[in-house]
Amino acid sequence: MSYLNTLLFGLYPYLAGSVFLIGSLMRFDHGQYTWKTGSSQMLTSKNMRMASNLFHIGILVIFFGHLFGMLTPHWVYAPFISAGTKQVIAILVGGIAGVMCLVGGAMLAYRRLTNPRVKASSSTMDSFIIVLLVVQVTLGLLTIIPALSHLDGGVMLELAHWGQSIVFFQGGAAGYLDGVGLIYKLHILVGLTIVLVFPFTRLVHVWSVPFGYIARRYQLVRRRG
Repeated sequence: MSYLNTLLFGLYPYLAGSVFLIGSLMRFDHGQYTWKTGSSQMLTSKNMRMASNLFHIGILVIFFGHLFGMLTPHWVYAPFISAGTKQVIAILVGGIAGVMCLVGGAMLAYRRLTNPRVKASSSTMDSFIIVLLVVQVTLGLLTIIPALSHLDGGVMLELAHWGQSIVFFQGGAAGYLDGVGLIYKLHILVGLTIVLVFPFTRLVHVWSVPFGYIARRYQLVRRRG
């Protein structure tokens, strides 16, 4: 079990991260015509706006919450907020964002799997990734149940130590998850799998966030004549 724990939570993260970075670079270099969102809104727009907004707002809050929550060392926020208080905030904010993402994602998945026109224009990976994302956010919401029984922030700190050890190449990362519950481990494994398959899905459009539009000058459109 110790070997399996090291394999899944000590080595698999680096395999997923390597495929994520190298695969994204290779796809951008060799498959730029496939580097797109592949929107199906023109095929049918029923409930599309609500589902898309719920999903994207929810997933952005979740992503940045995990990013800063896990990678920020405890000593940075310890003078201002306790680990337990941080966990309660994470449960409240993450729970709301998770429900938004789940509802929107489930609507999008149902639409992609049942609407004949959308299904016909979808690839296997299109369907797989939206279902996988719905599974992942469901697992994330399920972690709230055991989290409510230990509001001291202890498990949250162990998860954060694991994430920081992986990102900053510190040894013994898998050891932080030895005493962590199964639901947390499943949530991490599915998350790592999403990172692994990222370059082979439409998620690559995340790399092309048009930040330039924020600072660009307004375009003046005049009538002819």
